[in-house]
Amino acid sequence: METISFGTDGWRATLEEFTAPRVRMVGQAVATYLTDTGLERPVAVGYDARESSRGFAEELARVLCANGFDVLLSDRDRPTPLVAHAIADRDLAGGLVITASHNPPEYNGVKFIPADGAPALPAVTDAIADRLADPDPLPESEHGTVRDVDFAAPHADAALELAESITGGTDLSELSVAYDAMHGSGRDTTDAVLERAGASVERYRCERDPEFGGGSPEPAAENLERLIETVTDDDGGVDLGIANDGDADRIAIVTPERGYLDENLFFAALYDFLLEDASGAAVRTVSTTYLIDRVAEAHGESVREVPVGFKWVAEAMADGDALVGGEESGGFTVRGHVREKDGVLMALLAALMHAEAPLDDRVDRLLAEHGTVVQDKRSVDCPDDEKARVLAALEDAIPDTVAGTEVEDVNTADGFKLLLADGSWLLVRPSGTEPVLRVYAEAEDEERVGELLEAGRELVTPLV
Repeated sequence: METISFGTDGWRATLEEFTAPRVRMVGQAVATYLTDTGLERPVAVGYDARESSRGFAEELARVLCANGFDVLLSDRDRPTPLVAHAIADRDLAGGLVITASHNPPEYNGVKFIPADGAPALPAVTDAIADRLADPDPLPESEHGTVRDVDFAAPHADAALELAESITGGTDLSELSVAYDAMHGSGRDTTDAVLERAGASVERYRCERDPEFGGGSPEPAAENLERLIETVTDDDGGVDLGIANDGDADRIAIVTPERGYLDENLFFAALYDFLLEDASGAAVRTVSTTYLIDRVAEAHGESVREVPVGFKWVAEAMADGDALVGGEESGGFTVRGHVREKDGVLMALLAALMHAEAPLDDRVDRLLAEHGTVVQDKRSVDCPDDEKARVLAALEDAIPDTVAGTEVEDVNTADGFKLLLADGSWLLVRPSGTEPVLRVYAEAEDEERVGELLEAGRELVTPLV
């Protein structure tokens, strides 16, 4: 059986590996870590819509309770960012969420969220991993309590209050939105917030289905065909489409003209929108578009680039008081909110942005001002225990040119990012959640991106 290891966003595994005894070990490790560090305040426990998630959450609650902690257990499956918000809002010691996010239903996972509500950094997850052990309960007289709590209402109030402070109002009464929860925990949460702001909401896949309709709750274009068809249909009567992944920490946007809106373009539009009434830098991951940098430069702002993983975005936002942080996979947050990606808040901000001026028009303007950008990625199979060896070999195999263009610089913040003389780039990095290497490319058109991705695949494949 594989060891328990905390990757980019917690520990995820198939249900053959993700078992109740091992979940209890994680619960004990977190209890020991919190006790050792003097954080003996109550702890939140949340979970997603998977069949096994409530049971695993209850296992965690029992272990924490037996270690003397009072536990606030989510009254039903809710988005991960609601738990993060509750931790910061209620001054809790931290929290645990049972979720495998966008992975298929045969997976589950667990992530620890520290007291600030931001993703745990490696120093914390390493400390927890070092404490993995079977439960060691205190005498029953020293046990804590467990009670069910509604995490949705306080988060919705905070999201609406923050959105109003950003935009000057939250009136969506003239907007119709199609919302796809993909059978995940965003149902009755994201759509409810949009309705509270006045939007007319047409719901898709907003019934709980632990099997996610037989697929994965990943809001990629190929999984959102009905939503795209509805929004792009001139007679559909819908202004905007919004979808969340399984635990609703990420967002996908569908517009009438573009259909599925590339997450990089949404990030640029969001930053441009926020800069209308505020100032501040942006934080983006190494795999995210340079269009963010161009928007920043036009406003006299700066951009900080960090490795892939929202924990690094959150850390940089804390260090520099940035206005917005995000990544090309659809995770974003803004200043004034908990430093965790939040697909519920982003849905509200996207709707307000679209109500002010069509998102397609804003993106058209940005591309006209700053140049067209296209980005795509590929995956190359690579066992987890081979990734370090392959990257070491790649360091000695970096070419002088890629797809006929000179390599001007190499960024090693996360894998190898080759910056080319024509302004395009190629990135190779290890996935933190799957046994693959990711190959990303950005250029001015799809044909050029395709050439770069093929060059990247040819560079990496012989090394695996």
